[in-house]
Amino acid sequence: MKTGVIIIFHNNAKDINPSIFIENIIKVSDLKICFVNNNSRDNTAFILEIIADRCDNVSLVNIKKTKSDISAIRAGARFMNSRYNLDKIAYVSTNLLNTKYHGLNALIHAIVDNQEDILNYNKNVFQGKKNHNSIFKSMFSLVDYLKTLKTNNAFINLQRLSKL
Repeated sequence: MKTGVIIIFHNNAKDINPSIFIENIIKVSDLKICFVNNNSRDNTAFILEIIADRCDNVSLVNIKKTKSDISAIRAGARFMNSRYNLDKIAYVSTNLLNTKYHGLNALIHAIVDNQEDILNYNKNVFQGKKNHNSIFKSMFSLVDYLKTLKTNNAFINLQRLSKL
C-alpha cells in the first residue's frame, strides 16, 4: 500500500531547517510527501524546492493565491492523486501546529518516528469521530490520527506540537 503525506506551509522559512528535513525525509522512503506552499511571501518556496530536489519522495506544489487550509489540502490531494497511485493520504497544516516552541523539525521527527503507524493507517480508529476536511475517503488528519493512537512518542510529541 502506498501512503502520501501533505504538509501545508505558509511563510515558514525561518522555521525550516533544510538539512534536518532532508536527513529525516530520506528515512521515510516508503511515504510520498507533498509540500504545498500556500503563497508564502518569504523564502519558504525556495527552501522547500531545495528539499524537494534532494529527496526523491518529495514533491512541491506552489499555490499562487493564498487559499484556506482546506483548499490547500485539496490542491495537494489532487496533485498526489494524479501523480501517484496512493491508497491513503495524511495531511497536516503548519498553521495548526505550535511551532513557536518545537519548530517544524519536531513534525518531521514525529513522521519519521511513526512512519509504521502512518503506513498501517486503520480507518476504524476514527470510528465515531467526524473527519473534517475529508476530500477523498482515504484522507485523514495526521495529527488527529496519531493523537488517537496514543502510540509511544507520537501522542506526546504531537500533543506538544498541536495548538488544539
